[in-house]
Amino acid sequence: MTGLLQQVWVPFAPEQASSFAPEVDALYLYLTLLTLFFSVGISLAIVYFAIKYRRRAPTEVPRPRAGAIALELTWTIIPLMISMTIFVWGASLYFKLYRAPEEAMEIYVVGKQWMWKFQHREGQREINELHVPVGARVRLVMTTEDVIHSFYVPAFRIKMDVVPGRYSYAWFEATKTGKYHLFCAEYCGTNHSGMGGYVYVMEPNEYQAWLSGGATDSPAAQGKKLMQDRGCATCHQEDTVLRAPALRGLFGSDIPLADGSQQRVDEDYVRRSIEEPQAQIHQGFEPIMPTYKGQLSAEQLLQIIAYLRSIGSDTRGGGATMTTTEGRAGGTTTGAGPVTGGIPPDTQRSNPVGPTTPAAGRVGQQPSSTTTGTGQGRRAGGGGANSNR
Repeated sequence: MTGLLQQVWVPFAPEQASSFAPEVDALYLYLTLLTLFFSVGISLAIVYFAIKYRRRAPTEVPRPRAGAIALELTWTIIPLMISMTIFVWGASLYFKLYRAPEEAMEIYVVGKQWMWKFQHREGQREINELHVPVGARVRLVMTTEDVIHSFYVPAFRIKMDVVPGRYSYAWFEATKTGKYHLFCAEYCGTNHSGMGGYVYVMEPNEYQAWLSGGATDSPAAQGKKLMQDRGCATCHQEDTVLRAPALRGLFGSDIPLADGSQQRVDEDYVRRSIEEPQAQIHQGFEPIMPTYKGQLSAEQLLQIIAYLRSIGSDTRGGGATMTTTEGRAGGTTTGAGPVTGGIPPDTQRSNPVGPTTPAAGRVGQQPSSTTTGTGQGRRAGGGGANSNR
């Protein structure tokens, strides 16, 4: 009998493998029990009153009632109190889930039809696989190269949409080692069902051994070289601040805009500065920067952001480590790096339709899955990646 029960048993929820998975399940259980209680209670009440107050004779006329204030207050106040418990509990859990802690290791994530691409701050790259240490707080900075995707790890109870043209954030703290499914939870095309992989949670010493196995330049180092190759120092070097603001200490600070408002320099602002340089002009500087929209891949934008963070006032997510590893490699940096998962990003797209091709209008760029920092696409104007910001 025990064996039969084990075969037909359907688990109430996926395995709990993150610090807030028990809290999510507790709220879900609370909602389920409330639903069952009121569903059964209302159903029984309907049956009871249908029998008790049934018409016993064809000529019977029910006695009219003027109302019951106590009853009306009861069925108003009690549901209100129950609803408020759901609201308060759900809101507190929401803020915990979607507000990443300041001290967390940062990993960059790019969604693409149909794969997940990861890059660790030390430089290690993965496709459809993510290795993290147990007990560490991990913050994901996510974007997409094409359509909307949704990053979903059921065992961690995290799910976040990844939308074109903006950055999404999620975080988790794995509590047990193991191998956990990773999905895309938003229909994204013909091979949507194949856009999945695994998260490998390892012991810290095993993770460090894995991390040291072939990693090259960090994203910050790649971003620095990319900006050098693009000629950004022409305007953004510290002794030419009359042309554009100096980049050191810029990320994470609040800057004045030409319209008199204040703006925090974060990931979205940097991306908008590169792709739409006229949208928000830094006060005191002329709008002379050309647009680089369509000339940089999503990965290259994240590398520039990593570099600016490493020299900025916001060192959250390991900015100090990025600064230390910024100049680790002395030779030429291609940014390709080692790849795990068995799919080289610069040669193959996880797409049955065909390989990735450069978008129209890109000058001298590699396919969007590469992150080479070559200078072939440098604009004649020589404007930096943020010259009017």
